[in-house]
Amino acid sequence: MEAEIVNRVANSGLVTLDLEDYYHPGERIVYDLKDNLFMGLILKEKDFRAFLKEHDWSQYAGKNVALTCTEDAIVPTWAYMLLTIQLQPYANTIVFGNQTDLEEKLYFDAIAQIKPEAYRDARVVVKGCSKVPVPIAAYVEITRLLRPVAQSLLFGEPCSTVPLYKRPKG
Repeated sequence: MEAEIVNRVANSGLVTLDLEDYYHPGERIVYDLKDNLFMGLILKEKDFRAFLKEHDWSQYAGKNVALTCTEDAIVPTWAYMLLTIQLQPYANTIVFGNQTDLEEKLYFDAIAQIKPEAYRDARVVVKGCSKVPVPIAAYVEITRLLRPVAQSLLFGEPCSTVPLYKRPKG
């Protein structure tokens, strides 16, 4: 007689949270202000304002945009503010920074929609493998959000986890 195969993972009571599920599928664009610099050094306000009026901002509709300047130039703060004013009616998200900063913002916005109470007293496994890039900052944020309510936090896959936190008894 063969022994019955028992799925211990299914019977463990673990709740899997996959941050990949919170990935925003929209296109990501890094807008580099270096293309607006005069001789790669300075931003001329008159020329920049003319560019802002002439540029087709509708091409950013629904997209996620990071604003940056990769040249070693002094860019006035108002330049980023003017870009934001032009992009806001079209873009889904706008951040100052690079691609990583944009990805973190998208994840932080998604994680902010999670109701921590849904994980009250749960044994939560934060899934570690994903098909899309999940920034480490997102793992830090979900840990910060769930630690106060979860019974325990683990990282990895339900069949192979790394224990992170277990609420003390008492």
